[in-house]
Amino acid sequence: MLDLPGHPVIDKTAVVGGCLRLPVRIDAQRLAAEVAVLPPTLWGSTGGRVGVHRNAEALFLRGYAPAQGALPIEDREPLAMLPYAREIIEQLIPAPPQRCLLARLPGGVSIDPHIDRAPYFAKTLRLHFPIESHEQVHMIAGELTYLMRPGEVWVLNNSAPHAVWNADPDRSRTHMICDFLPTPALLALMASGERDLGQHNAAVDRHFATHATG
Repeated sequence: MLDLPGHPVIDKTAVVGGCLRLPVRIDAQRLAAEVAVLPPTLWGSTGGRVGVHRNAEALFLRGYAPAQGALPIEDREPLAMLPYAREIIEQLIPAPPQRCLLARLPGGVSIDPHIDRAPYFAKTLRLHFPIESHEQVHMIAGELTYLMRPGEVWVLNNSAPHAVWNADPDRSRTHMICDFLPTPALLALMASGERDLGQHNAAVDRHFATHATG
């Protein structure tokens, strides 16, 4: 399984909870403009991701999909076309970046509840940078639903059950998703974040209950 030997396991229940919003922002319009001019030929696949992630398009900026094996975590060619994305992951977040990808979820599509179980995931912190989204995209962490708006930066506990549902059939959702090694500076930033932003959503609960039973 994927691992980062020599790095400790993170107690994400303690330092993240379900989801927390960091006290920093990005220029989502600037990032969206960069993504919009990427060659269309780079899209159209899962980027090597499998299982529950097969419903979303993905484009890796650093590293490779876990299903492709223990390949080097290094910059991929598309990152050179996204200078602002590089600035975000290398300068805005005070921690070493690991795997990083763009994930596009089509309208009306779900990613079912799951846990990212490889040791690699237990030793990294997963950050979401919403680029294009809307009010009908529901991020589920634990039993709560979160609304992640463009421009915000969130930390997701991916070592616990999580899922996402894009309930609008006509609009897609695009996030930049990056893993980082924990550093004192990032942990301090997280300690200043907002944790109590999740809500119970009966419609989301019904969707996944129905979806899970076919």
